[in-house]
Amino acid sequence: MTFDTAADEATRPVAPRPTGVRAAERALAPDLARGLMLLFIAMSNTAFHLWNSDYGPSGWQPTNGGWLDHTVQFAMIVGLDLRIYPLFAFLFGYGMMQLYLRQTATGTSERRAAALLRKRSLWMIVIGLTHAALLMAGDIVGYYGLLSLGLGWLFLRRGDRALKWWIWISVTVSVAAAAQPVVTAAFQGELSSLGDAGADAGSEAYAAGKESWLAAAGTRMMTGLFLVGAAAPLVLVTGGGFIFLLGFWAARRRILEEPGKHLRLLRGTAIIGIAIGWLGGLPAALAHVGALDVSADAQSETGALMALRDVTGSAAGLGYVALVALFVHWWTRRQERRERQDWPREATPGPATATTRTPATASTAATAATAATPTTTFTSAPVATAVTAISAVGKRSLSCYLTHSLLFAPILAAWGLGLGEHLTSATMVLFAFGVWLVTVAGAYALEIRGKRGPAETLLRRLMYGKRT
Repeated sequence: MTFDTAADEATRPVAPRPTGVRAAERALAPDLARGLMLLFIAMSNTAFHLWNSDYGPSGWQPTNGGWLDHTVQFAMIVGLDLRIYPLFAFLFGYGMMQLYLRQTATGTSERRAAALLRKRSLWMIVIGLTHAALLMAGDIVGYYGLLSLGLGWLFLRRGDRALKWWIWISVTVSVAAAAQPVVTAAFQGELSSLGDAGADAGSEAYAAGKESWLAAAGTRMMTGLFLVGAAAPLVLVTGGGFIFLLGFWAARRRILEEPGKHLRLLRGTAIIGIAIGWLGGLPAALAHVGALDVSADAQSETGALMALRDVTGSAAGLGYVALVALFVHWWTRRQERRERQDWPREATPGPATATTRTPATASTAATAATAATPTTTFTSAPVATAVTAISAVGKRSLSCYLTHSLLFAPILAAWGLGLGEHLTSATMVLFAFGVWLVTVAGAYALEIRGKRGPAETLLRRLMYGKRT
């Protein structure tokens, strides 16, 4: 017979409690990419708030306005529409795997870490549907929450070989699903008539033109439920989740944390990916501004040009991520060079200010500019401040994304102030940029105070059950 003593209990191993990612553990590239992504999302969503405009066959961009408006519409179709959400999906998958790897590295079991991420996904679905009902029909939080729930359950704990196989399978299925109706119509000689120009414009699903908030909320909720309950499962079945899986794969190789080790891959992805994405959107953009004679059906949401934009959008999104990673690599090396140059000129620190000086890395460069003292001149430059501020938005991406809706919907919608009735594509982009700058200022203020965003604080509390 044995007896447990207090000493025995003190020496028993205790399973570590999962905790969130600390600021010092974050990498610059993903946060900077998320911060820029939110600017692009704000811009790409602008068209749906112009509720008094005339929309083209695709229902995505207005057709009215002057030459400046048409220039903005052209740029949107080529560079933003259907190109930014793949960027978000990649970063979302990357962040999921980062969190999973961090939890397991600190002693949390694989099963418990996966369960934690499932809990996170479920709460994101709840947050997303609430967001859709209150303000924003095209919410992506719930949509990606459902995708992450399914893909995390299926692939988070799989080995590298299986993950790579499923990436290739998903890419093949996704391209085949997008190309099948186009190829079939081409063989039948009906390519120009593929699609339905008479379908309701996509802007109708946003209900920005409804004067009653309650009526608009009903439409928004139906749209949100469709995205979570139908569109997301369809993406899983048709292989569209491959961009998530690429995020899993890239995170295991720390590509964004250590871009210097993957320069060839990043350069190739940036050049080829952006070229494919922009070329894929070019025919639709030319047709939209009247420079290419294409039938209205072909330009519609189910037409050939939309299919081309869709299938090439992921390449552009990956190219944008790679471009940000290359910038981070250049920025980090520049900081290190400046630090080495400034070091001999600095006065020897006294006992109260002595510090241990280490070169900046990609994972610490985001906080270096914030924590710098006045004697470190290179981190007080405007570019350094901008990098810190934009990455601060990326750290608080959920809060900033929800803030967009808080500023967009009540000001622009017919049930609010109705400003969307009077704006055009060009002025709307300026409005979106201003909204993004508001979030940059707010995120930067929180960053210099060491505070998380309110939505991130809530989600962490829901995940971990206590303050972390």
